[in-house]
Order: sequence, then C-alpha cells, then structure tokens
Amino acid sequence: MEQLEAYVKSLIPNRDLLVEEIERKAVVDHVPIMDLISMEALLQQLKLIKPERILEIGTAIGYSAIRMSQATGAHVVTIERDEQRYEQAIQNIRQAGLADKIEVYFADALQFVEKLESSTYFDVLFIDAAKGQYQRFFELFEPYVKTGGVIFSDNVLFRGLVAEDEVESKRLRKLVEKIKAYNIWLMEHPRYDTRIVPMGDGLAISIKR
Repeated sequence: MEQLEAYVKSLIPNRDLLVEEIERKAVVDHVPIMDLISMEALLQQLKLIKPERILEIGTAIGYSAIRMSQATGAHVVTIERDEQRYEQAIQNIRQAGLADKIEVYFADALQFVEKLESSTYFDVLFIDAAKGQYQRFFELFEPYVKTGGVIFSDNVLFRGLVAEDEVESKRLRKLVEKIKAYNIWLMEHPRYDTRIVPMGDGLAISIKR
C-alpha cells in the first residue's frame, strides 16, 4: 500500500513553492493538513463542481483554503478556533496573494453560525475540524449550502479504526463511535445523497437534494 501511494504521489504535478513549503512545515510542526492524494482528489472534484463560494470548517494553517481557492478561483470563508494556527493561516494566505479571496475568521465554528444569517448560499461546505463535532457542524451549516451543493467531510474512516471490532484506547473508542454514528447518520440523511470514498483518511461526499 505504501509503495502504491508513493507511486501515485510521484505522478502528482509540483505545487507552487509556497504550497510545498506549507506541506513541509506541517509535517515538522505536526499540523494535521489533508494528505496530498486526498487533497488532489478533492481539488479535481471541485474543478468539476466549479464553486463560486466555499465554506470551510477548520482552517488550520490555511493549506486547504489556499489550494481550493487556487484550483477554482472560488471565494473561501474559513473558520479556525486555534489562535496560533489562525495567525499562521493569515500569514500563509497573504503570502499566497489570496487575502482578497479567502476570509479567515478566528472563532469557534459552533458559535459562528449566527454571523452567516444574512450570507449568500455556498456551493461547497468542507468539514475538517473536531471529529467528535462533525454532526453538529453539518446540522448548523448545511442550511447555508444551496440545493445541488456538496458537503465534503474529511477523516470519516479515522485511520481505519471505524472498521475495527475493538479499539483499545478508551478515549479513541468514544471518538470512533461518534464518527461511526456520523457516517450512518449521513448515509441515512433524507436531504443528502452520500458516498464515502476510502482515500486518505476517508472522505464523505454528500450532495444536497
């Protein structure tokens, strides 16, 4: 599997120097950004969707927001609650020359939704934040996704642990159960058509009916 992943990565075109530097820094600083293969697959889907507006829950250091905006030209609204990562994201977005295309908010997403009440609908919602809160994020922000829009939820296979019969760590066990419950809830949601793609750490793709 590792050999296959290395082969696929070897075929991915070089990113611009800033993006590759962000990728390297994320590894060194242990910042959880989307893995490269999943990121490229997401970007290909976004190019097909051609979104004008994207809402992201979980900015981290701005990697996904930068890449999504670069790939599509979309306006991205993104929310981050960790102050240090928020500041890094602001810096990276400015260096990328995308300060006019990406709005970054320092806030807890669970308390941010009120600020969107008068907002225009989004074509895409990308959820990549606290895994135990995924269903809550979905419920709060899906009303701002237009009909025919798409919600992407990253990490829904959680290192493959969702397929394990028994998880030894009590802390991880509770989180895995929440993710498994979220996946079932997504698949049964009456307003969304969802499929889970087993790439990277798992990506759920939900199309709003």
